[in-house]
Amino acid sequence: MADFWGGAAEAIRLLASGDREVWSVILRSLRISLSATAISLLLGVPAGAWLALARFRGRSFVVGAVHAGMGLPPVVAGLLISLLLFRGGPVGALGLLYTPTAMVIAQAVIAAPIVAGLTLSAVQSLDPRLRLLLRSLGASQFREVWWLLREARLPLLAAVIAGFGAVISEVGAAMMVGGNIKGETRVLTTATILEVGRGEFETAIALSLVLLGLTYSVTLLLTLVQQRRR
Repeated sequence: MADFWGGAAEAIRLLASGDREVWSVILRSLRISLSATAISLLLGVPAGAWLALARFRGRSFVVGAVHAGMGLPPVVAGLLISLLLFRGGPVGALGLLYTPTAMVIAQAVIAAPIVAGLTLSAVQSLDPRLRLLLRSLGASQFREVWWLLREARLPLLAAVIAGFGAVISEVGAAMMVGGNIKGETRVLTTATILEVGRGEFETAIALSLVLLGLTYSVTLLLTLVQQRRR
């Protein structure tokens, strides 16, 4: 318990003192995770809505793949992105490995199936008569999907929360594609691992508490928006 309270005191000291390194890590963590979450929404929401409404041969296998992707281990996502971005990889010439961009890509790969799966579930849970009503009113396919997503907006906010929670807390992919480079790709999770390796447990606890506080603040904001719309 002494280490915990020492870590709590260290967290307060680091934040209150305006430690430049700590604040840069916090802001970098937030920027990368929010960017990855936004990309996962752009990919996952349309994909999930399409799977919920479309009927085609092999659909069950695609849905199963999405559901499997919801449990994709971050280290596997990191490995796949690393293979693509290595110098001899398909897009290695872009020089993205060990950059924040690579971390955003890896985290988006982790979050996109989560968002797609929850969107699929949200749209499928709507009353089927709503779709028939929209068609009877002459709604175009685009407007039909728009109104269905609007009706499912509360579960979709839950998808945003789940996607953000998955990426802000992951460490495997961040280490593999980011490299934990000081001032470049170091985020709260990788910084915590580094401090544990150094034996600086108070600092590691402090960073963990800051990560928990950051995660709680963002998810609380999204929850308040969700409940207000409800």
